[in-house]
Amino acid sequence: MDVFACAGCGTELTAPVSRVALPVHVDHGRWEELHPPLMEPETYAVDPRPTGPPWRPWSEVGADAAARQGLFAPVYSVSFGARNRIVVAPGDSRSMTLIPDKCEGYCRGVDGRSGPNLACLGCGRAVATRMDDCGMWQTVWLEPHEVARRSSRLPAGPPPDWDDLARAGHRAPPVEPDGSWSRRWEAAVGVALAHLVAVTEDRPVSLPAGPVAELLGHAVGRHLPAGPGARSVELAGPGVRPSRPRPDILLVPRHPLTGASWRPPDDDGAVVPLDSGVWAYLAHPGETSPLPATGGLPEGVLRDDYPLRARPWYPLTAHPHAFEDTLVRLPEVRAPRLHGYLDAYRRAVWPASAG
Repeated sequence: MDVFACAGCGTELTAPVSRVALPVHVDHGRWEELHPPLMEPETYAVDPRPTGPPWRPWSEVGADAAARQGLFAPVYSVSFGARNRIVVAPGDSRSMTLIPDKCEGYCRGVDGRSGPNLACLGCGRAVATRMDDCGMWQTVWLEPHEVARRSSRLPAGPPPDWDDLARAGHRAPPVEPDGSWSRRWEAAVGVALAHLVAVTEDRPVSLPAGPVAELLGHAVGRHLPAGPGARSVELAGPGVRPSRPRPDILLVPRHPLTGASWRPPDDDGAVVPLDSGVWAYLAHPGETSPLPATGGLPEGVLRDDYPLRARPWYPLTAHPHAFEDTLVRLPEVRAPRLHGYLDAYRRAVWPASAG
């Protein structure tokens, strides 16, 4: 396990933490809601993208410079912030204090709009940014050039691997305790759909019967056209081998440590990565009903470990920002067909801002 310390004075700024993959829902919550921490306790992740201020408008940056920042279609503004920021749960942060004049936010917390808002208690150096405003997952982002990673000298468990996906605890249920769709699922579906649109070039697809079609069918139908010549899609991953002949597209999990997409051996066909917890639920849903297959619950037995609704009354849809933010970061979006798709999508979803 590692700890992160202030690069200036050496004060330890985190509890011992172990690295995992950056969650795909990192930037995408639900507006006007307070969210729990993004990271599990005793974990950290690294974001390779440039994030945070300073921001520059697309019209000033231009396509070539934006591409170097990882953006391949016009957006309102381009981040020129640091790459490789480290994110931990607020509960794993140590020896930092808020900088009062850097604590701007929208309404319910701080959003980091002015850059680092946490200072090291040892030397006063600005070392991190706390973010917890509405619509944001609670996080503490350590500035990569202001901290140093050290060994905690505590024994670490085995790093997460493909085997973890078979554990019941790794599955991300699609429904929140209040009966609404999971915010993590909404974001994960948006990210996956952007990859699906890119590999199909906006052509029809056919989903396999079962949980994939039941949970993802509505969202896929809203983003891809119906019609003949549909490309086949199938779930595949550790312990779930694709059928023969190989489907056109495989829905595969991201590695829980590296974030890399799973692939069958010696396979270079089209794959669409899914959040590993979402994939694990689709591949290994486990028990799906609070009632026995036959009969009923014994008299006096009550179950409180399931939401009241097995599914919300409205269909699962993709988080619109997760979809668009992912699509503009895929180089394929520069192709004329996908560029036209993105323009049409923006006119339909954001008509007031389309230009």
